[in-house]
Amino acid sequence: MKTNLFGALVACGAIAALGFQANAQDTVVVEEELVSLTEVPCKTHYYSEKGDNWFIQLGAGVTSPFVEHKDPQGNSASRHLTAVYNVGFGKWFSPYIGWRLSFLGGSMHWENNTFNHNKWVNANFDFMWDMFNSLGGVNSKRVFSIVPFVGLGGAYTWDYNPKDAASIKRNNGKLKSTSWTLPVSAGIQLRFRLCKYVDFFAEGRAQFFGDNFNNVAVGEPIDMNLSVIGGFSFNIGGADFKSYNPCDYTNYISNLNSQVNDLRGALATTAAALAAAEAQLPCPEVVEAAEVVETAPLMATVRFRLNSAKITDEEMVNVYNTAEYLKANPEQSVTICGYADKDTGTSEYNMGLSKRRAEAVRDLLVNKYGINPDRLSINPQGSDVQPYSENDWNRIVIFNN
Repeated sequence: MKTNLFGALVACGAIAALGFQANAQDTVVVEEELVSLTEVPCKTHYYSEKGDNWFIQLGAGVTSPFVEHKDPQGNSASRHLTAVYNVGFGKWFSPYIGWRLSFLGGSMHWENNTFNHNKWVNANFDFMWDMFNSLGGVNSKRVFSIVPFVGLGGAYTWDYNPKDAASIKRNNGKLKSTSWTLPVSAGIQLRFRLCKYVDFFAEGRAQFFGDNFNNVAVGEPIDMNLSVIGGFSFNIGGADFKSYNPCDYTNYISNLNSQVNDLRGALATTAAALAAAEAQLPCPEVVEAAEVVETAPLMATVRFRLNSAKITDEEMVNVYNTAEYLKANPEQSVTICGYADKDTGTSEYNMGLSKRRAEAVRDLLVNKYGINPDRLSINPQGSDVQPYSENDWNRIVIFNN
């Protein structure tokens, strides 16, 4: 009789443990349809550090105005070339598109029955397109590139004092010697990369003004100015972009999907065994039963996105399981080891990033789940230690008992 009663108690305890295990697993399984990896868009994304891809340019060249143009003897008048000087700064905010603020200035000479001259300065806001990166693929070490650009700006001319000023009709007895215009411009830059920090450039620019650009408003309604400039661009922080592709994670995601499917299969097997045991063995009523304690499994890792210490919604379940493990094992302490991948960031930066990741996990365990902070210690490893051979997998926090 004692033997039979003991066997019944053991069977009931096994059924209760199986039921608790099934319930515990139900709390951590996220029921959602897995996305096929073939549907993930494999597009490379580019980004740069805060101070990278700014540039300052200095240059000089020649300019020629196409304005009111007539030889006093009626012959074909020659175009006058004068010096033009250039300074500017800007930023490439992707390998394909950039902007710059460019300043040009100099003097302007032309023939209109007599020799005329004035001085001018111009500021342009240009949008720039790297044709070779867009059509031939991104390559920061490419020696030669063609960069078309278009711009809007403002121009100011002054010191207009023609030799025949006495014969020009004046407005209220005064000769207008200054003017403001709003030009549009377009051009092409040829860029030669000397090193990561210095480029040589040669560019041609055509600017279109209102008819009063040179303080003379007769003839054609539009004045034009052509400039050819050469100089150097100094790339602050270096001319380079870092890249990442979501499809680099496909092997890791496939492995995780396999683990999820294995857990679901184990759950289905456990549920079938529980149903069979309940059908075969009715449990007698027991006055006192030993409490069965089952702890949640300890999920060993929390993954992070590139250059981030924020815990994603997908990884919250792993932090929750760790909290359940610590609650079920009140004497157990855990070391939270943070890591960063060595392909991005400096060693010093990655050490700080791995520390922020470990602290984020610790703070969530303490503030949300009430775990005693004395049971938690952090151990940032930076990128000097790489637990996995795939560098992208090393953006992670690992729990150690």
